[in-house]
Amino acid sequence: MLRVILSNVLLVITTICFSQHSGFRVENGKKKVTIPVEIINNMVVIPVVLNNQAPLKFILDTGVRTTVLTQKTYSDILGLTYSKEIFISGPGGEKLVDAYVTDNVTLDLPGVQGKGHSMLVLEKDYLELRNYLGTEVHGILGYELFSRFIIRIDYHKKRIVLLSPEHFKKKRRYHTINIVIEDTKPFVMANVKLNDNTELDVKLLMDTGASHGLVLEPESDPAITIPEKNIESIIGRGLGGEITGRIGRIDALTIGEYKIDKVIANFPDPESYSDGLFKGESIRRNGAVGGEILSRFSVIFNFPNEEIYIKKNASYKKKFNYDMGGLIIKAKGARLRTYEITHLRSGSPGELAGLKEGDLIMSINGTGAQNMDLNQLNGFFNSKEGKRIVLEVNRDGATIKVEFRLVNQI
Repeated sequence: MLRVILSNVLLVITTICFSQHSGFRVENGKKKVTIPVEIINNMVVIPVVLNNQAPLKFILDTGVRTTVLTQKTYSDILGLTYSKEIFISGPGGEKLVDAYVTDNVTLDLPGVQGKGHSMLVLEKDYLELRNYLGTEVHGILGYELFSRFIIRIDYHKKRIVLLSPEHFKKKRRYHTINIVIEDTKPFVMANVKLNDNTELDVKLLMDTGASHGLVLEPESDPAITIPEKNIESIIGRGLGGEITGRIGRIDALTIGEYKIDKVIANFPDPESYSDGLFKGESIRRNGAVGGEILSRFSVIFNFPNEEIYIKKNASYKKKFNYDMGGLIIKAKGARLRTYEITHLRSGSPGELAGLKEGDLIMSINGTGAQNMDLNQLNGFFNSKEGKRIVLEVNRDGATIKVEFRLVNQI
């Protein structure tokens, strides 16, 4: 499974101005609105109608300032005009991403109207969200919604609730944690116990736009060291492509009154994690907490008061597992039911069994791949150590059968 990391590659986009008449409002003067959502790879996907015409799906991301449309095809079909063309530089100053700004667009959610918004449109689908999530995802929506409403994300019941700040009353069963909003993004202080000898307080971005559980950046503090038992892998995707790093298990993460044991943490290579986009980024932080941890709670974000409120759900004690097959799979085709192996982790069961990058998965344990979505397919490799996996793959027109057992390498 490929961990998707969105926010960290979009922090630099700060030049877009909002219309003075822009904003969201609940229809018919209601105090709150409940919106059914999809939870895909630990991320919240919400329905959005663009300019009253195009029904799309956007990821709800606390780390993004400006709404982003990742597939320019839709803005072109709607005939949107672009007020500005921008590009984002990569390492060494080379051009990395072309993008456009379109103004005064309408972004409607069920029960919520949003008018006068500016939106960033990527020239190409650099993030390939639909391919690596295995479902149609067209963009990213963040601060403009969080700054207007108190937002409760109920991962277990797959819904979000938007409330006007003046109508919000804190619920007793929720634990209050102070956050700080810096450059439109929420940060929380937490404690990490790396091992028996190292424990420290860390400042973490609360990142609903990342599927991983925890990212720790070794360059931010010399006390943050990579666990002795670790694996090297691709840990996510950004605008510049793959994000590499190491993955290991730490003893515990404590947020507020909740202590979560044996958390899997990502330790990114700094040159791939930043994508060269942190020029001028002045916010000191030690990492980020993402959806794999946030999804164990019902979380209420109160940006105006700089607080969050959390309550554990049925997933709270779920064990942290990392892909035990070593495959990164990409969904392709119009129906996203063609599955290509795009990467094999060195020394993983899949690689040792003889799988190759470019192999197309035809079946797994006797079930045709075309009958599963990507989430179901990836679930086979995150199920149970020692589980027998039998894959039939198409390699250059020939059908090859490969068998291996899952191994927990961290």
